[in-house]
Amino acid sequence: MKQAFHAIDRPLWRSRIEDEWRERRVVWLAGPRRLGKTTLVRSLADVDYFDCDLPSVRRDADDAEAFLRRHRGRRVVLDEIHRLADPSALLKIAADHFPDVHVLATGSSMLGASARFRDTLAGRKRTVRLLPVLHRELPAFGIGSPERRLLHGGLPEQLAAPRLPEKDFSEWTEAFWARDILELFSIGKRYSFLRFLELLWAQSGGLCELTSFTAACEASRQTLANYLDIFAATGVVHVLRPFATNPTREIVAMPKVYAFDTGFVCHARSIDSLRADDKGPLFEHLVLDELLFEAGAEEIRYWRDKQKHEIDFIWTPRGRSPVAIECKWRASRFDPTAMHSFATLHPKAAFWLVAEDRQSWTTRRHGSIEVTECGPAHLPELMRRHRRPTASGSRSTR
Repeated sequence: MKQAFHAIDRPLWRSRIEDEWRERRVVWLAGPRRLGKTTLVRSLADVDYFDCDLPSVRRDADDAEAFLRRHRGRRVVLDEIHRLADPSALLKIAADHFPDVHVLATGSSMLGASARFRDTLAGRKRTVRLLPVLHRELPAFGIGSPERRLLHGGLPEQLAAPRLPEKDFSEWTEAFWARDILELFSIGKRYSFLRFLELLWAQSGGLCELTSFTAACEASRQTLANYLDIFAATGVVHVLRPFATNPTREIVAMPKVYAFDTGFVCHARSIDSLRADDKGPLFEHLVLDELLFEAGAEEIRYWRDKQKHEIDFIWTPRGRSPVAIECKWRASRFDPTAMHSFATLHPKAAFWLVAEDRQSWTTRRHGSIEVTECGPAHLPELMRRHRRPTASGSRSTR
C-alpha cells in the first residue's frame, strides 16, 4: 500500500471530487505522477481504497461484476487503475449496472489516452484534473511567498524539500517514460520523445511551431504532432489554442505550450536560483493553474495578432464576453498596448491584470479601456462575478 510522504490537507481538491461525485457515480482523477493523487484520495471520508499496483488487487478486480457486487453501497477508490487488464470495462459496468456504487479511479494518464481504454465512458463519468500546488494553497504548505513554488515546482514532495531536488526531476522523467509511456503507448524512439518534451519545457509559454523541433529531435513533424497529443493527454503540458474571430488580423492555428509545472521549466532551463527576469514568465504558470482550476482547459486560450501583439490568456466563459488577462510579477511592468489592439477587434471584452504584488483589486483606466488589477488570490471571486447573469437575465454555465 502506498504511503503519503506527509499529511498536508488539500480541501479544495477534496471538495471538487465530492462535487463531481454528486453529479456522476464514476469520477476519474487525472494528472501526472507525484502530484499527490494517492494522498488526496486516501483523505476522502468513507472510501474503500485499492492500490492497483498490487497483484492481489488486480486479481480481485479481474471479475469486474463480482468485485463491484462485493462493494454495493460503497465508495470505491481504484488507484492507478490503468494497471488493470481492462480498466474501461470495470468502469463501464459500474456506470451502467451498479447505481449504488461510486467509483473514483486515478491514473497517471488520462482516460482514453491509450489503447488500454477501449471505452472512454463519454457521458458516464466526470474528470477532475489534479494540478500542482495552487497559489492559494501555499499557506497550507507553510509558504508565504511564491518564489519557492516557482523554483521547486508544485509537486508536493518537491515543494516541501529543504533544498532544490534537482535529481528528482530527472528521476521523474525516467519514471514517466518507463511506467506511463512504455506501458500504455507504442513509442519507438525514446530519445526523440524525451528530447521534444525537454525542449517544450525549456520554452514553456512560447508558440509551438513543430517544424522548428524536427532537427533537434530527429523526428518528423507528424511524429512530433503525435507526441504532443500524448503530452497533452497525459497532462505534462497544457496546449492553449489561439482565440480568434478575424483570420486576416489574428493568429488562428499555432498553439502555445506550457509545462505542467514550474519546477520542470527551471530544470530544463538549468535555473537553480531565480533572477528577476525569471519570475514573470514563471508566474504565468501559477496564474494559468488558477484559471484551469476555475474554468477548465476548454475555456482558456491565448491571443496574438499578426503585428505580434500578444495577450497571455483569454478566458472565454460560455454566454459571456471574453476576458483578456495579462500576468506580471510586478504591476508596474504592465504595458496596455496589446490590450488596446485586442479591444479594437473585441470591443465587448473585459481586461484584467494579475500581478503578484497586488493585495487587493482596483480598476484603472488606460486610455479607452478599463483594466481590473488584482492578485492571484482574487481571481476566483472575479471569475464568479463575471459568470453571474446580467441584468437582462442571460446566464452562463460551466
